Amino acid sequence: MRTIATVVALAVFAACTSKAAPKASADPSKAPLGLEPLQLVAAADNPYSAAKYELGKQLFFEPRLSGTGKTACVSCHLPEHAFTDQRATSPKDDGKLNTRNSPTMANVGYLDRLYWDGRAKSLEGNVLAAWKAQIGGKPEEVAKKLAEVPDYAKAFQAAFGAAPSETNTVQALATFLRHLRSGNSAFDKFTAGDKKALSEQAQAGMGLFMGKAGCVVCHTPPLFTDKLFHNVGIGMAAENPDVGAAAKNAFDDANRTGQFKTPTLRDAAVTGPYFHDGGTKTLREAVALMAKGGLDNKNKDPLLMDRGLTDAEIDQLTAFVESLTGTIEFVAPTLPK
Repeated sequence: MRTIATVVALAVFAACTSKAAPKASADPSKAPLGLEPLQLVAAADNPYSAAKYELGKQLFFEPRLSGTGKTACVSCHLPEHAFTDQRATSPKDDGKLNTRNSPTMANVGYLDRLYWDGRAKSLEGNVLAAWKAQIGGKPEEVAKKLAEVPDYAKAFQAAFGAAPSETNTVQALATFLRHLRSGNSAFDKFTAGDKKALSEQAQAGMGLFMGKAGCVVCHTPPLFTDKLFHNVGIGMAAENPDVGAAAKNAFDDANRTGQFKTPTLRDAAVTGPYFHDGGTKTLREAVALMAKGGLDNKNKDPLLMDRGLTDAEIDQLTAFVESLTGTIEFVAPTLPK
C-alpha cells in the first residue's frame, strides 16, 4: 500500500511531466528544461539583473574576497563537478578542514534553508557566513580593495549604482547562485517526450525509484529533494557524532539529532563523495546504503527501511540517478587585473 507521502510525491511528478517542456535556455533568468514549474526563493530587496549576475559570477571566482587572497568560492565548488570538489571535506582559507562535505551550488536558489543542517534561512545569509568563515573574508576590507580595481568599481556602479560594500557584494554573489540552475538532463528530455533519452536500464530504475525503492518520498521531482531533514544514520556511531539540525545555531531541537538536509539527486553522478561527511565514495555504494534503509540508530527516520532490492535492481536504480545529470548553462568569467 502506498503511503500518503508517496502518493503526494507521485502527484508532483505527474504534474511536472504532464506536457512537453520548451528547450533549455542559456538565459540565467529563465529556468532550464525540467525546472519550469518551480519558483525561486526570492529576496525582496535583491531582484535579478543581468549586471548583478555577471558581477556575482566574477566575485565567485575572485580570490581577493578571501583573507589570504588565495581562496575563492570556486575553490570548493568547481563548475566541472556541478559546483562540488570531489573531496570528502574541503580546507578553509586558513588550512583547517571543514567537518562536512561541500554540496552542489546548482539549484540552491530553490531552497529555503541552506547548509547541511539548515541553519541559514536565506541564500544571502548563507553567502555572508561562508564568505567570513570559509574563505576568511573581512567584508569591509575586501570592499575597499574591490573599489580600487577600476573594472570592479564600474561593475558595482552598473549593478547597484554604488561603490562595493558588504551588502551589495553579498547580493551580487547571491544573485549569481540563485540563478545557477541545472536541468536539461536525460530524465528531463525523456519526460518532455523524447522516449529515447533514457536507456532501458534507467527506465527500469525510474520505476523502482517511484515505486518499490521508495526514493521518491524524500527525493521528490523535479528538484529530487523534499527540502526537509532526515536522520539516515551517517556518522551516528561516532563517539561524538555530528548532531546536524539539532544544533543550537540550526533548529535547536534534540528531536532532530542526526538529521541533515535531503541532498538533491540532480547531478549526483558527478558530485561524489556522498552524504554530509563525504564518507561514501561511489554513487552505487550510496544507492545501496539507502536501499538497505540507512544505518541503524535510535534517531533514524522511520521512513527508512530495507527495500529488499537485488544487485540488478541497485544497478538499475543507479542508472536512473545517473540520468539526472544535467546541463548548467555557464561560461567562466574573466577577472579584472
